[in-house]
Amino acid sequence: MFKQRKNKRFNYQPRFSKENKIDFKSEKEFVSRWRATKDAKRKVKGAMPLRILILALVLLLILMYVLEKRYM
Repeated sequence: MFKQRKNKRFNYQPRFSKENKIDFKSEKEFVSRWRATKDAKRKVKGAMPLRILILALVLLLILMYVLEKRYM
């Protein structure tokens, strides 16, 4: 009468399975790998161009004010 939904199937692999287990020789090696991946994922914020644009806008307004006073 009605179509029955089939059960979903997932290809789940446990996070700490025995197959994917990585042995680190020492704690220093683990720390160095962790820092390398942490530095690689760091994003750079775009704050510098915003500061430059605001500074350019202020300088432009000052220049417009000076030119208006001089030639009017």
